[in-house]
Amino acid sequence: MIKGLHYVRKKTKAGDVWHVYAWRGGPSIARREGGRKPVLTAAELKLAISAIEQAKAPEQTSLSSLIRDWEQSPEWKALGEGTKKTWGSQIKKITDKWGTTPLTVWNDPRMKARVVSWRDSQAAAPRGADLGVMVLRELLKFGLLRGRVLTNVAVGIPTLYRGGKRAEIVWTEEDIQRFTAEAMKTEAIHIVDGLRLCALTGLRREDLVTVTQDDVYDHAIVKRALKVSKGKRRTATMPRIPELDALLAELATRKRKEGVRTLLVNSHGKSWSGDGFGGSFNRIRDAGDIVYVDPDTGERRKKHLHDVRGTFATRLILAGLNDAEVAEVMGWSVEQVSGIRRTYVDQSRVVVAMGERISQGGVNRPVNREEATRN
Repeated sequence: MIKGLHYVRKKTKAGDVWHVYAWRGGPSIARREGGRKPVLTAAELKLAISAIEQAKAPEQTSLSSLIRDWEQSPEWKALGEGTKKTWGSQIKKITDKWGTTPLTVWNDPRMKARVVSWRDSQAAAPRGADLGVMVLRELLKFGLLRGRVLTNVAVGIPTLYRGGKRAEIVWTEEDIQRFTAEAMKTEAIHIVDGLRLCALTGLRREDLVTVTQDDVYDHAIVKRALKVSKGKRRTATMPRIPELDALLAELATRKRKEGVRTLLVNSHGKSWSGDGFGGSFNRIRDAGDIVYVDPDTGERRKKHLHDVRGTFATRLILAGLNDAEVAEVMGWSVEQVSGIRRTYVDQSRVVVAMGERISQGGVNRPVNREEATRN
């Protein structure tokens, strides 16, 4: 029996008449004559269910209706599963806060100030606050494209999280050695495998745990990325350098369950999930106290698995690729690669050149930065 059905019995000269409504105050579902409470037919029950579902559906003029349509759109379906999961929690927050607001309200430029206030109310968790604004911006972008709103008030709102731009953060060889030493205290070689593979391929986490033996070719690893970037699902191609070949040979010796073809496996011989590997990785990182110290403020920030991609970028630079070529491989901007080159490659080469000059008794000859970085 459907909960909430409302039965009303009226007495007439001809006898009792029953009226059945989908809910108190809702639409009429059935009418019966007779003294007994009526039993609804299958067709009447279907009519009641349809009425209830329509009542629950958001109005076409509310933000909730736009959210519903977005989640059924090709744009949403094209997102990776990890992105859908992450954005889904923010969509719930947006629905709780703004779901009943009419879409016409979002055409008012003054809504930008209200969105900023909403962001500021979550300042204790700045990354989450920024993500909420970003998801709202993508939602309104969808609405603008469909003609449901006339402007996107979430555009141009600055982020709160200072660590949002992490181009200057990479894992150094010292970090990798410290992580490895910490992991080996618990014989967690399978987690070290992931760190090493990331440092030699630059793969994002979801691609790192899903890349398989079938993606390994004679001269490169070719992986169709799970993450959609700028509306496209790019293919990552990583050349097989000697260090990577040696690691692939090691990974092939790991015990694995029958049918498991991912390069990385956990201690049970099964493929990692993204969250499973990420959580295990972070526990070892925290135990090893692997952090980035801001040279200007002294602020300490935990280094992320994603920052290992910067290590791969430095290796590409050292291998002789120019900034545009590295940017193409990494899916980054040329400016981002240039920043890593200046911070981690050029400076190191200048220091090495100084050391060589001192050891050769050439202290009086100044070091030419361009000459040093060419060597």
